[in-house]
Amino acid sequence: MKVILKKEVQNLGDEGDIVNVKDGYARNYLLPQNLAEIATKGALENRERYIERIQAKAQKLHNEALNVAKQIEEFGELKIAVKAGESGKLFGTVTTKKLAEELKAESGIEVDRKNMTLDAPINHIGEYKLLIKLTSKVKTELRVVIVASEVLKDRIEEIEEENSNQE
Repeated sequence: MKVILKKEVQNLGDEGDIVNVKDGYARNYLLPQNLAEIATKGALENRERYIERIQAKAQKLHNEALNVAKQIEEFGELKIAVKAGESGKLFGTVTTKKLAEELKAESGIEVDRKNMTLDAPINHIGEYKLLIKLTSKVKTELRVVIVASEVLKDRIEEIEEENSNQE
C-alpha cells in the first residue's frame, strides 16, 4: 500500500515521503496514529502543493538540530555525582531521564530523553558515551562522567581510615 507520511517515522522516511508499506502496518499503525495518509490522487496533488512548505520546515528543524548539536559538542562533558558503594557500583542506575534533566540543569540544552541512547546501562562509576540523535540526519555524542557524591566519598575514606587503624 502506498502512503504519504505526515510525520517522520523512524526507519521508514521523513514527512512528505511516499513509501510502500504492508497493508496491515498502514491500517493498524500509521493511519490510526495519524502518521500517514493513503496516497490517493487527491492526496498526491495536495502533497505537491505543500512540498515546499514541508521542505522549508524540514530545513528549519535541521538547522535547529545542528545548532543544538554544536552546543552539546561545545559543552564537552556532563559530570554527575551519585551515591555509590565502595566498589564503585551505584545505588540504582542513571537513566536517560536523569541525563536529560542534568544536561538541561547544567547547560540549558533541552534534549528529549527518547533521543538518547546508551551502549550499556550506567551502574558503575566511570566514563560513558551518550549518543544523542536529534534528527534522522543529525547525531552527536556527549561524554558522561559518573563520580561518587562527596558525602559518600568522605564516608568511604572514614571506613578506610578505621580499617587501617585497626590493623
